[in-house]
Amino acid sequence: KADNPLKNSPHTAAEVAADTWSHPYGREQAAYPLAWIRDNKFWPHVTRVDNGFGDRNLMCSCEGWK
Repeated sequence: KADNPLKNSPHTAAEVAADTWSHPYGREQAAYPLAWIRDNKFWPHVTRVDNGFGDRNLMCSCEGWK
């Protein structure tokens, strides 16, 4: 239960493409846990925008609530 695709998600492209794989499930199951994801896969970012500054100083460009 501790080492499964859901617990370890998101799996980055670098992790899936690495030479070593230490999980009991396959890389394909980690990258594409559901069939429809293969067509619209979004690989998560592994770095921050502007390091910590971008996280602390968010700028919203959304319209306000009416």
